[in-house]
Amino acid sequence: MSPSPRITLLAVLTAATTLAVPCLSAHAAGTDPWVRAWGENAQGQLGNGSVLAQQTPAAVLGITRDDVRELSGGGGGAAAAANPFAVALLKDGTVKSWGSNATGQLGNGTLVAQSFPATVAGLSGVSEVSAGLNHALAVKGGRVLAWGSNASKQLGTGQDTTNPYRAPIPVQSLDKVKDVGAGCDFSVALRQDGTVWTWGKGDNGRLGTGNNTTRETPQKVPDLVDVESVAVGCDHVLALTADGVVKSWGKGAEGQLGNDSTTDSNKPVDVAYLDAVARIFATSASGFAVLDDGSLAGWGKNTDRQLGDGTNANRTTPVVLDHLKGVQSISGGADFTVAALDDGSVIGWGANAAAQLGDGTTSGTTGTSTVTALPPGSGITHVATTVTGKSAFAY
Repeated sequence: MSPSPRITLLAVLTAATTLAVPCLSAHAAGTDPWVRAWGENAQGQLGNGSVLAQQTPAAVLGITRDDVRELSGGGGGAAAAANPFAVALLKDGTVKSWGSNATGQLGNGTLVAQSFPATVAGLSGVSEVSAGLNHALAVKGGRVLAWGSNASKQLGTGQDTTNPYRAPIPVQSLDKVKDVGAGCDFSVALRQDGTVWTWGKGDNGRLGTGNNTTRETPQKVPDLVDVESVAVGCDHVLALTADGVVKSWGKGAEGQLGNDSTTDSNKPVDVAYLDAVARIFATSASGFAVLDDGSLAGWGKNTDRQLGDGTNANRTTPVVLDHLKGVQSISGGADFTVAALDDGSVIGWGANAAAQLGDGTTSGTTGTSTVTALPPGSGITHVATTVTGKSAFAY
């Protein structure tokens, strides 16, 4: 049987892109304009037109770094049920999505996966996006839109929880929102007034409202004010306040709350021994902070050496990582971490069985060693990963 026109066209596009934009090794010289992705790809989450795993950074079809304002990876690992996908906010305010679509998380009106980026119809004027385990969020004009699974009420719409929502719909009540974060079955919004609002699954206290109740409408996190930024992991949240204090709440079993405990907290607690914090990042079950002096501290899950502190022991309080300097962006999945440095390089550490470190091997790191996925001067300033999976992106 002859191939369909769509499949034929995709094959041509893929071949053309492969010829014009070869995979960039860690030893390549010069800059490259493309968004890059590597690691697991069984659901097309790398956006390169295939479902083949990628050991080195390959171009995401048709998206240049200069076009991208923000990219967020969602979903988990190789299993189809893990729903790995990605969303990219372009500087013109439109959104593209690709990967698994089993819960409508691509927002394109279907449940059909796609291995290449396509525009989310009807979305324009967007200022922020975030991909969770099986849903996505966007901010438009200070209002929040959501799509994908609503099984844990994570869309905040007050509507049906049994069927996925295949296109963006408004979250109830919230306005004047400046940022959002999607986690594993819950959602977080930061308003312009410095307050934080949460909804969805309440297990492990991840909503921070003082109980473990699941909520279908946004609720304000009590006694939390002057928040400048939020970072959302799978089931924990970090918040940086105007005075440089880092708060955390949610699951604490791997030390991801950083408060010298392995106990969950359903209300914000202080991350210990941190001050003068410039930026915060939450990986799947860990946390990182860039300090004012440029140094980096990490805490939380470390069983696969994803903290990079030379051990494989979980850390319940922040550990300063003296060998990691110039970090601009950090992201991490279930068992690995990648970072963009100020020299334009991308490095990684932790597990690597699925080539999620992007260095062309499947060997994990030892001690405090790191590997290089993209060389200095590559022009990269940001990284992202799937929430609990083994796929990475650089832009």
